[in-house]
Amino acid sequence: MFIIEGESLTKAYSSDAVLTNGIGKTVFFDLDGTLTDPKVGITTCIQFALEKLNVEVLAKNELTWCIGPPLLESFSVLVGKQHSEQALVFFRERFSDIGWKENTPYPGIEYTLVRLCEAGFHLHIATSKPHVFAKKIIEHFQMSQYFGAIYGAELDGTRTDKSVLLRFALSDTQVEENTTMVGDRKHDIIGALANGMHAIGVTYGYGSRQELLQAGATTVVNRPVELLSVLFT
Repeated sequence: MFIIEGESLTKAYSSDAVLTNGIGKTVFFDLDGTLTDPKVGITTCIQFALEKLNVEVLAKNELTWCIGPPLLESFSVLVGKQHSEQALVFFRERFSDIGWKENTPYPGIEYTLVRLCEAGFHLHIATSKPHVFAKKIIEHFQMSQYFGAIYGAELDGTRTDKSVLLRFALSDTQVEENTTMVGDRKHDIIGALANGMHAIGVTYGYGSRQELLQAGATTVVNRPVELLSVLFT
């Protein structure tokens, strides 16, 4: 038994736990908005790119919708498709230097990861962010030990689509049981369902409950620790 914020969760979460929910013990996590809050880094780097292109620089709170989807798509909206690739170059100029560190793990996420690993879950990361940056972030916050593999896009844009990325990840891991994707945006849910996965949405990131449910999320949780109740059913 363990206690969190006054709540007593009566299940003993061990590697011998038998799951009855059909979810299975392989779980893929999104990074931005699910494991860590990247708001400062991503929005500041977008502002940097907009300024470099002499485009109106929006406030950080006006740019949070860009957190989650592939950045090239977001820049196509912000500066037009013809300037989106150059905007991405400027974004990465700052992000590769300091932006990737302007990030923080969500409260309770490490506790949740520890409990899942102790119970024998196999955890991986699937993010539209280039895997070279995702790996740096996970190592920086000392979370590498919780994950078997980190799947992300290539710098040239290959596998930024979450459906394509998850198809690649599932093939690479050769998982034979049911699998789950956990993420905060509709792209995570759509990608999961396209690959026959369970899809859990989280509202503490940057997608709304409505967005996640409309995309077809199996379940929606409000805090990282609530994932334990969903996965241990």
